[in-house]
Amino acid sequence: MENESTLRFLPLSDGKQPLFMWTIIPLLKIFEDPLVAGRMVSVLTGFGTLAGIFVLTLYLFKKIRVALISALIYAISPFAVFFDRMALADSMLTMFGVWVLFGGIVTAKTLRLDLAMLTGFALGGALLTKSPALFYSLLTPLNILFVAVVNKGRPFKKSFSIVAKFVCLLLVIYLIGYTIYNILRLGANFHLIGQRNQDYVLPLSHILTSPLDPFLPYFDRSKEWLLMLGPAGLVLLAILGLVLGVKSFPKETLVLFTWAIFPILVQSEFAKVITARYILFSLPPIILLASLLFCLRSEWLQKISLGVLAIFFLTALEFDFQLLTNPERANLPQSERSGYLEEWTAGTGIREVAEFFKTRHYQNPDERIIIGTEGYFGTLPDGLQIYLADVPNITVIGVGLTLSEVPEQLINAKKAGDTVYLIANSSRILDKFERDATLAANKAEKLGMKVVASYPKTKRARTDTHPFLFYGERDILYLFEVTSSAVSPIK
Repeated sequence: MENESTLRFLPLSDGKQPLFMWTIIPLLKIFEDPLVAGRMVSVLTGFGTLAGIFVLTLYLFKKIRVALISALIYAISPFAVFFDRMALADSMLTMFGVWVLFGGIVTAKTLRLDLAMLTGFALGGALLTKSPALFYSLLTPLNILFVAVVNKGRPFKKSFSIVAKFVCLLLVIYLIGYTIYNILRLGANFHLIGQRNQDYVLPLSHILTSPLDPFLPYFDRSKEWLLMLGPAGLVLLAILGLVLGVKSFPKETLVLFTWAIFPILVQSEFAKVITARYILFSLPPIILLASLLFCLRSEWLQKISLGVLAIFFLTALEFDFQLLTNPERANLPQSERSGYLEEWTAGTGIREVAEFFKTRHYQNPDERIIIGTEGYFGTLPDGLQIYLADVPNITVIGVGLTLSEVPEQLINAKKAGDTVYLIANSSRILDKFERDATLAANKAEKLGMKVVASYPKTKRARTDTHPFLFYGERDILYLFEVTSSAVSPIK
């Protein structure tokens, strides 16, 4: 996408909106490591979310002390620390969500066209980032509650005209937002966004057939993520803010609670799969509900709130320290630990393998190297190609997931005189109930592949669903060289 202008809409081929990838492109000119470039986008959008939380808290509650507390809570929440360092679009989506919420509230209170236009641009950015931006479109009309503040004491006729003006401004927000979104129609695969969304979302009729499945397990999982990554102190503060803030800030409390809970409820009901990052954009309104407590004047309540806040700080900072220094020891939810650290989805060793091939190429620039990887897309081979795409005479190809024998493509490349390698996780080579990952190396050697390097992933956490019966206690990324003994004699 950086080097070929005709590929600027490439993410549409997988049904993904491209704004996050577009933002990475200029950073690739600054950072040599493309993974760092991708992660820096999330770092920067994390700062955008931080600023949005501060500004929104200050606007709603008029106290800079409360706004600073709100921003500090976000800054050290393990939820934010973890995902604002990932090369994923969810951090950018969260940033746009905060500013859509802020712009919508300010538009409702001031009824200014220029602010409605800016809110429309924020909504457009969200729609260019990820499909769940639809929640922002659905929730923005709720800001009509704040129009009543303008209407106080005015006759009905005047009030009706003000509400009508807000509705017109709401249409301006949608017009600008969806005009920006329709830029994607310039890409040939715009229609694939809707098709791919169906791969992740159940039909609306699902609520009539089995409304509690998967709602109950997914909602329970969402609560677990908030309690562990929030961590729990934040959830307690938010609950107290919700219960005790209704009287002093009824409109603010209702709007923030709805922005926090509505996406979680809908995704729990209709999502085919759910992970912690899918509810990241519910974190800012939860934080604002928590900060609402510090606006109340009760002395005993302030003491309790400060006590819970202190507990939150201690637990969050301890969690963050582990994340930054030893992620394996961090108390991550099992679904996140498994996906990011333990299983084939974890990228452990990919950069090191890329450096191995770069060094080999610089030593032998005329050598033609063929690298086979498990799978056809995703972590491998794409995770390797981002490092080697501009290195000549190195070709990375996916060879599938069944690796009980040396793939035919690699054997043919070896026969043609190329230097051939295979990169695969031990779990792709072992039988399901083999518990020793090192057996994968023995199996590979019998097939004519020599182990060049191995990169162990984080030790699997023993659970009821994974008691180390499957593929052993630790997955290993192996780099194999395909030797001459792997080539069958020509008959």
